[in-house]
Amino acid sequence: MRYFLFFSYNGKSYHGWQKQKKSITVQEKIEESLSVLLKEIIEVVGAGRTDAGVHAKQMVAHFDVDEIIDNPKKLVFKLNQFLSNDISIKSIKSVKNNAHARFDAISRTYKYHINKEKDVFLDQYGYYINYSLNKKKIIEAIKIIVSNNDFKCFVKSKTDVTNYICDVLDAKWLESDQEYIFEITANRFLRNMVRSIVGTLIDIGSGKTSLNDFVEIIKSKDRSMAGYSVPARGLFLTKIDYPKKIFI
Repeated sequence: MRYFLFFSYNGKSYHGWQKQKKSITVQEKIEESLSVLLKEIIEVVGAGRTDAGVHAKQMVAHFDVDEIIDNPKKLVFKLNQFLSNDISIKSIKSVKNNAHARFDAISRTYKYHINKEKDVFLDQYGYYINYSLNKKKIIEAIKIIVSNNDFKCFVKSKTDVTNYICDVLDAKWLESDQEYIFEITANRFLRNMVRSIVGTLIDIGSGKTSLNDFVEIIKSKDRSMAGYSVPARGLFLTKIDYPKKIFI
Protein backbone atom coordinates (compact mmCIF):
# COMPACT_ATOMS: atom_id res chain seq x y z
CA MET A 1 0.00 0.00 0.00
CA ARG A 2 1.17 3.52 -0.78
CA TYR A 3 0.56 6.50 1.48
CA PHE A 4 1.14 10.25 1.34
CA LEU A 5 2.63 11.82 4.44
CA PHE A 6 1.83 15.51 5.06
CA PHE A 7 4.15 17.31 7.49
CA SER A 8 6.00 20.51 8.37
CA TYR A 9 9.46 21.23 9.73
CA ASN A 10 11.78 23.89 11.01
CA GLY A 11 14.84 23.55 8.81
CA LYS A 12 17.25 25.34 11.14
CA SER A 13 18.90 22.17 12.48
CA TYR A 14 18.86 20.17 9.24
CA HIS A 15 21.05 20.04 6.16
CA GLY A 16 17.99 20.18 3.93
CA TRP A 17 15.39 17.55 3.09
CA GLN A 18 17.33 14.94 1.12
CA LYS A 19 19.24 12.20 2.93
CA GLN A 20 23.04 12.60 2.94
CA LYS A 21 25.86 10.47 4.30
CA LYS A 22 27.48 12.90 6.74
CA SER A 23 24.66 15.35 7.53
CA ILE A 24 21.40 15.22 9.47
CA THR A 25 18.38 15.65 7.20
CA VAL A 26 14.59 15.62 7.55
CA GLN A 27 14.21 12.61 5.24
CA GLU A 28 16.58 10.56 7.37
CA LYS A 29 14.68 11.31 10.60
CA ILE A 30 11.28 10.47 9.12
CA GLU A 31 12.52 7.22 7.56
CA GLU A 32 14.05 6.13 10.86
CA SER A 33 10.83 6.84 12.78
CA LEU A 34 8.53 5.13 10.27
CA SER A 35 10.81 2.07 10.11
CA VAL A 36 10.73 1.63 13.88
CA LEU A 37 6.98 2.13 14.26
CA LEU A 38 5.97 0.03 11.23
CA LYS A 39 8.62 -2.62 11.96
CA GLU A 40 9.96 -2.74 8.42
CA ILE A 41 12.47 -0.70 6.42
CA ILE A 42 10.64 2.33 5.06
CA GLU A 43 11.94 4.70 2.40
CA VAL A 44 10.16 7.98 1.73
CA VAL A 45 10.17 9.99 -1.51
CA GLY A 46 9.69 13.74 -1.07
CA ALA A 47 7.80 16.17 -3.28
CA GLY A 48 11.07 18.01 -3.82
CA ARG A 49 14.23 19.19 -2.12
CA THR A 50 14.75 22.04 0.29
CA ASP A 51 18.22 23.40 0.99
CA ALA A 52 19.90 23.54 4.39
CA GLY A 53 18.07 25.94 6.70
CA VAL A 54 14.92 26.22 4.57
CA HIS A 55 11.61 25.59 6.36
CA ALA A 56 8.41 23.86 5.25
CA LYS A 57 4.90 24.64 6.45
CA GLN A 58 3.67 21.88 4.15
CA MET A 59 5.84 19.13 2.75
CA VAL A 60 4.64 15.86 1.25
CA ALA A 61 6.33 12.50 0.83
CA HIS A 62 5.12 9.06 -0.19
CA PHE A 63 6.06 5.67 1.22
CA ASP A 64 5.10 2.04 0.69
CA VAL A 65 4.26 -0.46 3.43
CA ASP A 66 3.45 -4.18 3.27
CA GLU A 67 0.42 -4.07 5.57
CA ILE A 68 -2.55 -1.69 5.45
CA ILE A 69 -2.34 1.03 8.12
CA ASP A 70 -5.59 0.46 10.03
CA ASN A 71 -5.48 3.69 12.01
CA PRO A 72 -3.54 6.49 10.27
CA LYS A 73 -4.43 9.02 12.99
CA LYS A 74 -2.89 6.77 15.63
CA LEU A 75 0.30 6.46 13.57
CA VAL A 76 0.41 10.27 13.21
CA PHE A 77 0.21 10.57 17.00
CA LYS A 78 2.99 8.02 17.51
CA LEU A 79 5.23 9.66 14.92
CA ASN A 80 4.85 13.04 16.60
CA GLN A 81 5.78 11.49 19.92
CA PHE A 82 8.79 9.82 18.34
CA LEU A 83 10.12 12.75 16.31
CA SER A 84 11.76 15.88 17.70
CA ASN A 85 9.70 19.05 18.08
CA ASP A 86 11.03 20.62 14.87
CA ILE A 87 9.19 18.05 12.69
CA SER A 88 5.40 17.84 12.87
CA ILE A 89 3.35 15.16 11.10
CA LYS A 90 -0.05 16.50 10.01
CA SER A 91 -1.75 13.56 8.30
CA ILE A 92 -1.34 10.27 6.44
CA LYS A 93 -3.56 9.59 3.43
CA SER A 94 -3.89 6.47 1.31
CA VAL A 95 -3.26 6.96 -2.41
CA LYS A 96 -3.23 4.88 -5.56
CA ASN A 97 -0.18 2.64 -5.90
CA ASN A 98 1.24 4.66 -8.80
CA ALA A 99 0.81 8.05 -7.08
CA HIS A 100 4.07 9.96 -6.72
CA ALA A 101 4.74 12.80 -4.27
CA ARG A 102 7.11 14.55 -6.66
CA PHE A 103 5.86 13.82 -10.17
CA ASP A 104 2.13 14.15 -9.43
CA ALA A 105 2.43 17.57 -7.82
CA ILE A 106 0.54 20.19 -9.83
CA SER A 107 2.17 23.18 -8.17
CA ARG A 108 4.33 24.29 -5.26
CA THR A 109 4.24 27.59 -3.40
CA TYR A 110 7.10 29.30 -1.57
CA LYS A 111 7.15 32.42 0.60
CA TYR A 112 10.19 34.48 1.50
CA HIS A 113 10.06 36.77 4.55
CA ILE A 114 12.05 40.01 4.74
CA ASN A 115 12.02 41.84 8.08
CA LYS A 116 11.77 45.64 8.01
CA GLU A 117 13.24 46.01 11.48
CA LYS A 118 15.59 43.99 13.65
CA ASP A 119 13.59 41.57 15.79
CA VAL A 120 15.21 38.96 18.00
CA PHE A 121 12.17 36.68 17.67
CA LEU A 122 11.69 36.92 13.91
CA ASP A 123 15.36 36.89 12.91
CA GLN A 124 15.62 33.10 12.54
CA TYR A 125 12.60 33.08 10.18
CA GLY A 126 13.34 36.14 8.05
CA TYR A 127 16.04 38.28 6.48
CA TYR A 128 16.49 41.74 7.96
CA ILE A 129 17.31 44.72 5.74
CA ASN A 130 17.70 48.24 7.13
CA TYR A 131 16.43 50.19 4.10
CA SER A 132 13.09 50.61 2.33
CA LEU A 133 12.22 49.09 -1.04
CA ASN A 134 10.35 50.59 -4.00
CA LYS A 135 7.20 48.45 -4.16
CA LYS A 136 6.13 49.77 -7.58
CA LYS A 137 9.38 48.72 -9.27
CA ILE A 138 9.32 45.30 -7.60
CA ILE A 139 5.76 44.66 -8.78
CA GLU A 140 6.81 45.54 -12.34
CA ALA A 141 9.74 43.13 -12.02
CA ILE A 142 7.40 40.39 -10.81
CA LYS A 143 5.29 40.86 -13.96
CA ILE A 144 8.44 40.16 -15.96
CA ILE A 145 9.09 37.01 -13.90
CA VAL A 146 5.56 35.68 -14.48
CA SER A 147 5.85 36.25 -18.24
CA ASN A 148 9.17 34.39 -18.35
CA ASN A 149 9.69 30.62 -18.25
CA ASP A 150 13.49 30.20 -18.48
CA PHE A 151 15.13 30.68 -15.07
CA LYS A 152 18.70 29.65 -15.83
CA CYS A 153 20.07 33.02 -14.64
CA PHE A 154 18.84 32.26 -11.09
CA VAL A 155 20.42 28.81 -10.76
CA LYS A 156 23.88 27.92 -9.48
CA SER A 157 26.30 27.36 -12.34
CA LYS A 158 27.60 24.05 -10.97
CA THR A 159 24.54 21.86 -11.27
CA ASP A 160 23.46 18.74 -13.14
CA VAL A 161 20.17 20.37 -14.22
CA THR A 162 19.65 20.62 -17.99
CA ASN A 163 16.03 21.84 -18.03
CA TYR A 164 15.58 25.39 -16.75
CA ILE A 165 11.96 25.82 -17.82
CA CYS A 166 9.44 26.54 -15.05
CA ASP A 167 5.84 27.66 -15.44
CA VAL A 168 5.20 30.39 -12.88
CA LEU A 169 1.48 30.35 -12.13
CA ASP A 170 1.43 33.31 -9.75
CA ALA A 171 3.78 35.68 -7.91
CA LYS A 172 3.05 38.42 -5.38
CA TRP A 173 4.81 41.06 -3.31
CA LEU A 174 3.04 41.51 0.03
CA GLU A 175 3.78 44.13 2.66
CA SER A 176 2.87 44.73 6.30
CA ASP A 177 4.20 47.05 9.01
CA GLN A 178 6.80 44.45 10.01
CA GLU A 179 7.82 42.73 6.80
CA TYR A 180 7.84 42.22 3.07
CA ILE A 181 6.79 38.81 1.74
CA PHE A 182 7.52 37.44 -1.72
CA GLU A 183 5.15 34.60 -2.68
CA ILE A 184 5.57 32.50 -5.80
CA THR A 185 3.72 29.47 -7.19
CA ALA A 186 5.06 27.33 -10.04
CA ASN A 187 4.87 23.82 -11.42
CA ARG A 188 8.51 23.26 -10.43
CA PHE A 189 11.46 25.09 -8.91
CA LEU A 190 15.19 24.91 -9.50
CA ARG A 191 17.84 24.80 -6.79
CA ASN A 192 18.36 28.20 -5.17
CA MET A 193 15.94 29.78 -7.65
CA VAL A 194 13.64 31.56 -5.19
CA ARG A 195 16.45 32.92 -3.04
CA SER A 196 18.25 34.28 -6.12
CA ILE A 197 15.05 35.90 -7.40
CA VAL A 198 14.46 37.58 -4.03
CA GLY A 199 18.02 38.91 -3.94
CA THR A 200 17.53 40.37 -7.40
CA LEU A 201 14.17 41.91 -6.45
CA ILE A 202 15.84 43.56 -3.45
CA ASP A 203 18.45 45.04 -5.81
CA ILE A 204 15.63 46.38 -8.00
CA GLY A 205 13.67 47.74 -5.06
CA SER A 206 16.74 49.49 -3.66
CA GLY A 207 17.62 51.06 -7.01
CA LYS A 208 20.79 49.04 -7.58
CA THR A 209 19.31 47.29 -10.62
CA SER A 210 16.90 48.83 -13.16
CA LEU A 211 13.96 47.08 -14.80
CA ASN A 212 15.77 47.24 -18.15
CA ASP A 213 18.77 45.59 -16.50
CA PHE A 214 16.47 42.90 -15.14
CA VAL A 215 15.20 42.04 -18.62
CA GLU A 216 18.78 41.71 -19.83
CA ILE A 217 19.68 39.54 -16.81
CA ILE A 218 16.95 37.05 -17.71
CA LYS A 219 17.97 37.05 -21.37
CA SER A 220 21.62 36.45 -20.43
CA LYS A 221 20.88 33.12 -18.70
CA ASP A 222 23.99 33.93 -16.65
CA ARG A 223 23.86 33.45 -12.86
CA SER A 224 26.65 35.98 -12.29
CA MET A 225 24.43 38.71 -13.78
CA ALA A 226 21.57 38.23 -11.29
CA GLY A 227 21.42 39.39 -7.69
CA TYR A 228 22.78 37.70 -4.59
CA SER A 229 21.16 34.70 -2.94
CA VAL A 230 19.35 35.71 0.26
CA PRO A 231 19.77 33.57 3.42
CA ALA A 232 17.87 30.28 3.64
CA ARG A 233 16.22 31.08 6.98
CA GLY A 234 13.56 33.33 5.41
CA LEU A 235 12.31 30.75 2.91
CA PHE A 236 9.25 28.57 3.51
CA LEU A 237 7.67 25.90 1.33
CA THR A 238 4.02 26.61 2.13
CA LYS A 239 1.82 24.52 -0.15
CA ILE A 240 1.86 21.62 -2.61
CA ASP A 241 -1.20 20.83 -4.72
CA TYR A 242 -2.18 17.43 -6.13
CA PRO A 243 -5.02 16.16 -8.33
CA LYS A 244 -7.84 14.64 -6.27
CA LYS A 245 -7.90 11.52 -8.43
CA ILE A 246 -4.71 10.08 -6.89
CA PHE A 247 -6.26 9.79 -3.42
CA ILE A 248 -8.30 6.79 -2.31
